[in-house]
Parts: sequence; structure tokens; C-alpha cells
Amino acid sequence: MLFIDGNRPGSLHYRWSNKLEPIAEVNPGEEFRLAIPDSSGGQIAEDWTTEDMGKIDESKFDGALGPIYVQGAKKGDVLEVEIKEIRIATWGWTAILSDFGVLKGVFPNRLILWSLNNGYAISRSDFLKGVRVPLRPFLGVIGTAPRDYEYPMIPPQSFGGNMDNPLLVAGSKLLLPVNVDGALLSFSDPHASQGEGEVCGTAIETRAEVRAIARIRRDLKLSGPLAIVPEEPAVGPSLVAMGISCDLREALRESLKSLTRSAAAYGLKEEEAYVLHSVAGRLSISEAVDEPNYVVSSYLPLALFTSRS
Repeated sequence: MLFIDGNRPGSLHYRWSNKLEPIAEVNPGEEFRLAIPDSSGGQIAEDWTTEDMGKIDESKFDGALGPIYVQGAKKGDVLEVEIKEIRIATWGWTAILSDFGVLKGVFPNRLILWSLNNGYAISRSDFLKGVRVPLRPFLGVIGTAPRDYEYPMIPPQSFGGNMDNPLLVAGSKLLLPVNVDGALLSFSDPHASQGEGEVCGTAIETRAEVRAIARIRRDLKLSGPLAIVPEEPAVGPSLVAMGISCDLREALRESLKSLTRSAAAYGLKEEEAYVLHSVAGRLSISEAVDEPNYVVSSYLPLALFTSRS
């Protein structure tokens, strides 16, 4: 089985472009294996604290493993990427970045380290002490090359990229448009768990080994990503806060502010609730028809609070 090692020098790229040289080739339908670093490119170490965050080289963030040339893929085809297995490390990290995230500017920088064992993430500090976050690994970044131009790694585009969609777990199939011959497929950003929206800017970031298969589809046309995903596990009762505004992002902000404040009744600080939603929460647009306002709902499963007590 072909093994593509993201820890090897020169194996990561930091922009989306159809001018990049492939680092490997795969045949359609053949399984291959990937070693994918965490989103910091291995900079954040297991012994780091919040004070160490000043040492981060932001230019080395969000590097993607690839591009990988898929034999036989032609411009106009669709590439189906099946994620067979995701094996994560035994630790991960989450960070509040004060100048990033849905509530940027509200909370100071903070680094949280997690132990990842026996199906759960557990904080290694007093922050979120006792909370057990169920592990549900996925890849935050999967993409093909753009048709033209060059793009930064963030935000996501019609060819995929940094979608941070927690539905794309092992067993999922992601379909992407092929914009250039060979597709030029890339992977990055393993997450041990993430809430919908990744609201504080990070999930439970970790490194991973992944098994995947790429197939060529010519029975449909795509202008953007499409996926077939496994059934989601039931989350049970949840605490739900609603934000209402004619601006969708402002409605999201208001729902998160309300949720973080309300979580105090369950023994969580506002900052803890913000991080917990980023790694395990849910979001939905609950209402959009009554113009001009939207209703956005932010959820936290009550089982997370129960595990703490």
C-alpha cells in the first residue's frame, strides 16, 4: 500500500494552486495511507502552555499534504474520496485565539491540552476539568486544485479545502470537482472532535494516520463539494440558545453569547462553554423564511455537563 508521509520535508503546501508539482501518484480504486501532521505543522508540543503560543510561526499553519496526482482523472470529472480509517494520536490541543473566532476579542488567548484515550478527550488542566468529550475524528481539509488563480488555505472554496465539516468521519465519501487533469488532491487538519462551526477557531487538533481511496466518477457533474456520510450518533437532550438578527453572522454571535452565559447555571465559565461548543457543540439555522431575520440555534449536549459532575 502506498504510504505518503506528511512529516517528510517538502510534503506540505500552503496555498491552493494548479501549478503545484505532485508529491505522489495514486491509481483510482487503490487504497493509500497518509501520515498527516496537526494544523500547527507539529509546532505545538505536548508540554506547551498558553505562554508558549507566542513562539508560533503562523506561516507554517494549515499546511496540506499533497498534491496527489490521481491517474486518469480528467478536467470535468468528479473525484470521490472515501475515508476508510482515521487513527489519531493520544493527545491534542485546542486554542482560543483572541483575534480569531466567532467571538473574537471577547476572550484572551488560551491553550488547552487534551488526553485522547478510550473514546474520549479529557482536559489535562483545571479548565473544563472533568468534562469528557466523545471522540469523532475527521479531516478538516480535503480539496482538489482550483481551475485557475491561487488561493490561501483559508477560507474554503468550491474545490473543497478548509471546510472543517465534522460529518466527514471515517466511512464518509466526499465528492469534489476535478478542475485539472490528475485532480491534485490534498489532505490536512485532523481533528479528534469538533463542534459545528468550530466557533473558537480551533477544534481538538491532533495528528493522524489515514487510509483512503480515490475513485473517478463520470456519472454526475459538480460545481462544489457533495458528501455521503454515516449516520450520526444521537446526542440526547441539549441546552439550546437562539440568536435573532437580519445578519446571519450576528445571529450566530448572539446565540453563542446567550449560550455561554446560560452555561453558568451548569457550573461552566463563559470561556469554558465557548471552547466546549467549539469542540463538541451543534449549530442550526432554525428559521430563515420570515424576512429579514434569521434564527440561529447553538446547542450543547447536556451529557457533557453530566459527565463533569
